[in-house]
Amino acid sequence: MTTKEELSGKTIMEMVRGFQKACVIIAGADLDVFTLLRAKPMDAGRLAGKIRGDVRAAAILLDALAALGLLGKGPGRRPVYSVPPAVAEVLADKGARCMLGMVRHQGNCLRRWEQLAGVALSGKPAARRPSVRGAAGDLDSFIRAMHEVSQPLIETVIGSLGPLKFTHLLDVGGASGTWTIPFLRLNPDARATIFDQPEVIPMARGTMKKAGLDGRVSFAAGDYNTDALPRGADLAWVSAIVHQNSRAENRAMFAKVFAALAPGGRILIRDIVVDASRTRPVGGALFAVNMLVATQGGTAFTFDELREDLASAGFVNVKSLRRGEIMDSVVRASKRGQ
Repeated sequence: MTTKEELSGKTIMEMVRGFQKACVIIAGADLDVFTLLRAKPMDAGRLAGKIRGDVRAAAILLDALAALGLLGKGPGRRPVYSVPPAVAEVLADKGARCMLGMVRHQGNCLRRWEQLAGVALSGKPAARRPSVRGAAGDLDSFIRAMHEVSQPLIETVIGSLGPLKFTHLLDVGGASGTWTIPFLRLNPDARATIFDQPEVIPMARGTMKKAGLDGRVSFAAGDYNTDALPRGADLAWVSAIVHQNSRAENRAMFAKVFAALAPGGRILIRDIVVDASRTRPVGGALFAVNMLVATQGGTAFTFDELREDLASAGFVNVKSLRRGEIMDSVVRASKRGQ
């Protein structure tokens, strides 16, 4: 970017057209094109049969994916499409670095973002429209996405928190248990309770069994907005939750966490934290838009807001342990002992 003309013209239009590539990739992920072609390269007609789709439409989608370098396209009148190994690692199911859940989740976000202008006028979240995978498939994509986006952060985030001695972890909104696993491995004698929506608990049970930790984990189904939290833990992990709530909702949730914790217990909050201007980090400002279109009162909060809301629930010694550019900031607070 060297001139004002480039800034106001070419660069801006590149930003605006960014949705095109995103939509092509998301469609390929929703239709499981990459998984199918990794298993067996095939032409457009055969793939259309596999996805129960239109041949012409499938060919155009496959060509666009090939143009982006995400598929290989063979020669001839009925060219065969294939997935390069590096792409399969990311976009095919069970790939070594699979981000399929997150790509599909971004499609769900995109359907809300396209309604942003109307949301800015009404102040109400966008209408939810399911993908071709349906509501159940979209929930699965969300849970997978949370695991995929958290996995690369775990070692760095937990390693930056200092000594974490505890006997009982309460993982609020623990989803599939992605964070419960490293916490329990950090403290081999500790146990944990995962609290989440009833439809999520079976996923958490499966993850804990696969990790060999099911004997150390209890599961509690509920909604933190309406239900009390299980009592007795000395460490509560509230991960990627506060941004979904208004400040009033966070205060109510913090009060429930405070009541659930044993005397002397601590709360750790992992989330995006923005500066006082709400423009840095850039990812935080954009994530606030994501919450605008998706929730009634959610946004990206400042440290001062979190400190005030934690204090309102009775927590003391509120401290920022880590400030990151994405959802890798951590805030800690304590409940006084007896």
